Amino acid sequence: MKIKNIFLALLATAALTSCVQDLLDTNKNPNEAQIAQPDYLLTNAIKSSVDTYWGTTNNLDGTLLFAQHVAKIQYTEIDRYIASNTTFESPWKSFYSQGLRDLAEIIKIGETENQPNYKAVATIFRSWVFLLLTDAYGDIPYSQAININEYITPAYDAQKDVYHGLLNDLKTAVALIDPTKKAISGDVIYSGNLTKWKKFANSLRYRIALRIADKEPEVAKQAIAEIPVADLIGDGETAQLVYLTSPNQNPIALFFETRDDYRVSKSIVETLKSLNDPRLPVFANKTETATPEIYIGVPNGLTTSAASALGFSKTSKIGTYFTSPQTPGVILSTAEVLFGRAEAAARGFTTENAETLYNQAIKASLKQFGITSDDVVNAYLAQPSVKYNSANYKQSIGVQKWIALFGQGLEAFAEWRRLDYPQLPPAVAGTLDGKIPVRYIYPGSEQSLNLKNYKAAVARQGADALTIKLWFDVN
Repeated sequence: MKIKNIFLALLATAALTSCVQDLLDTNKNPNEAQIAQPDYLLTNAIKSSVDTYWGTTNNLDGTLLFAQHVAKIQYTEIDRYIASNTTFESPWKSFYSQGLRDLAEIIKIGETENQPNYKAVATIFRSWVFLLLTDAYGDIPYSQAININEYITPAYDAQKDVYHGLLNDLKTAVALIDPTKKAISGDVIYSGNLTKWKKFANSLRYRIALRIADKEPEVAKQAIAEIPVADLIGDGETAQLVYLTSPNQNPIALFFETRDDYRVSKSIVETLKSLNDPRLPVFANKTETATPEIYIGVPNGLTTSAASALGFSKTSKIGTYFTSPQTPGVILSTAEVLFGRAEAAARGFTTENAETLYNQAIKASLKQFGITSDDVVNAYLAQPSVKYNSANYKQSIGVQKWIALFGQGLEAFAEWRRLDYPQLPPAVAGTLDGKIPVRYIYPGSEQSLNLKNYKAAVARQGADALTIKLWFDVN
């Protein structure tokens, strides 16, 4: 009887196992791969992250306003710094749940299937995404992020530790790149060119080194000393996603297909006018109704009624260059690298010539926006208002880098906070007692889902408010 019972139990177990397996087989989608493909994941991670970087919620409704590249002519609340704990929810969620999730899976595949180049490229791009997050919010989940099996509520790393970790991650990723190993696919930035990915990684290291230069100059200097100039992004090697036509158009172009509530900021229009800058007609359109000034920017932070009173047709829309479907989403440009090298030289971190590099950086920016005439370029550089001022390199580099980064809201915002130039006016009807925001506040979902770690971050870096400076921002 005992043997019979055992036999019946085994038979039942086998039947149940068979049923479960049948159920699993039945629920498999025959049209969907059961094992993630790193090339598809890489394409999706790049596009989703660049879309977020250049898109509406993070860019037009956030850092482009704070850096005063654009201004609102309708619905001006965010331009007046009226924000809630849901205002900056979208970039946080998008970066963590889309880009970083896919990149983590690629890194895992690279490790388990001995594909070091996928791991290297995913680590490099992941470093860029983490850098955007920490530049915007400060302390963030980093070392425990995207590891839900171990950390459902990840701890926040201090911003200083995130920067140090990213410097190490990028150095490790560069060492991983091996042209003799399997090539990568799905790369919509460099088409699998590993040499350019190495340059992108080193250029990111350079960016991070300068980000911490005011707090830790010796660490910054050492990091820069480890990077040969030949291993940085050069002419024609800008890291960017070149968009296509609908439905894969530039997200700013997509937005302006149906909306008209933004204009170019008065701050940048007046700066470009004062410098006789040939980029003005690239960044701004002429007013639709003819005006004596031709280009008219909107002051940041007007009330909705005051902004509307300026006239939709009598103020300058964002230039057609930026609202075209195929406008590239720039991630890190040749001009930025040259400005970085100029600053490193000015700080005494290198023996290069700061003025020469500054001029080269301006030329690279002009070229990026289609201005290549030698006469125009040389005339611009010859102006006293443009010439490099070695007595105040932060002013010279800060103003010109702010111009060169037009459209790249998060990076322009970070560099404005770090270099403290140009000196921007606060919102006309702002709500921060004459101050301009210097960070994003954390999304409300963190208070709901990760309260303990959220509170620890706030206790460490200060109140969760738009006016609380982050670790790297010393002045």
